[in-house]
Amino acid sequence: MNQPYDPAQQTEENEDWGSDDRLGRELWEWLKAILFAVGIALVIRLVLFTPIVVDGESMLPSLKDGERLIVNKAIYLIKEPERGEIVVFHAAQGKDWIKRVIGEPGDMIEVNNGQLYINGERVEEPYLDESYGYIMDDFRVEVPQHQLFVMGDNRANSRDSRNIGAIPIESVVGRAELVFWPIGDIRLVD
Repeated sequence: MNQPYDPAQQTEENEDWGSDDRLGRELWEWLKAILFAVGIALVIRLVLFTPIVVDGESMLPSLKDGERLIVNKAIYLIKEPERGEIVVFHAAQGKDWIKRVIGEPGDMIEVNNGQLYINGERVEEPYLDESYGYIMDDFRVEVPQHQLFVMGDNRANSRDSRNIGAIPIESVVGRAELVFWPIGDIRLVD
C-alpha cells in the first residue's frame, strides 16, 4: 500500500543513516575541494606563472641578487618577446638566467665606443646605471632568425649573448613581471 509522503518520517530516516555515512560524505566533499584547489595551483604554477630567484649581480640596478620574482609564462604563448623586456630563459648548465632582450631576429646589434646601436640607430638605455662602470668592447652581430640577443643591465658583470651567443626563442621561460620579495621592494619589473 502506498502511504502518503510524511516529511517527518523522511527526516527520521535520514538521521538513521548514521554518523559514519555523514562523515564519509563530508570527507569526500573536502577531498574534492582540496583536489580542485591543488589542480588550480598546478595549472597556475606550470602554465601561467612561476617564481624565480635572482642569482648574481648581472641585472643591477634593475634587479638585485636574492630578489624573488614572478615570471609570466603564458605571455609568450600569444606573442613573441620584445626588445627591452626582461626575460628568463633556460641556459647552459641546467640553470635559468634572467636578462634583458636587446635584439630580435634579424636585428643588427652594434656597440661602438661603448654605445649600443640597433639597426644603425643609437639606443638610449635608461635602465643602465653608469656608476657601475660598464664598458663594452666594440662588436657587431646580426641576430639569427628564431633567436634573441640578450644582455644583463650590469654590462661589466654579466655573462650574456656577448659570451654565449644569441639564445633560441624557444628557450625563453617567460617575462619577469613582479618583484615580490623582499616585501619592502615589491614592484613591477620594467
